[in-house]
Formats: sequence, C-alpha cells, structure tokens
Amino acid sequence: MAKAKAVNFETALTELEKLVQNMESGELSLESSLKAFEDGMQLSRDCQQALADAEQKVQLLMAKDGEIVSKTLVAED
Repeated sequence: MAKAKAVNFETALTELEKLVQNMESGELSLESSLKAFEDGMQLSRDCQQALADAEQKVQLLMAKDGEIVSKTLVAED
C-alpha cells in the first residue's frame, strides 16, 4: 500500500485561498470554476488531514503513563 504524500499545510491553505479569490471574482468560465472547485475540495481535504495528523502527533507527545492527557490549547493574542 502506498503512503499518501505529506502536504505542507501552509502551502495548501495559500493555494486554497487563491482559488477562492479567483472563483469569487466571477471572471472564471463555468468549466474553470468547476475545475477550481474540484481542486479546492482536494486542498480542503489535504488541509483537514494535515490538521488531524498534527493533532494526533500532539496527543502522542502529551501521553503520560500510557494515558492521553487532554489539554485545551489557547491561542495567545
């Protein structure tokens, strides 16, 4: 079984934002819009998977005595 290629979250998110801007401009043809939507959905899935992988890694790193220690991460302003 082939392992999926790791996705750079920041790069995928930037590409997704560009696709959204292009679609919101209203200047794409229907065919181009559909292609952009398809690409955007894949990028969205890639970002979601990258976040899930990162969350799993954090949980493993925070494991204590075989138990996962659940902590809420608070963003600093």
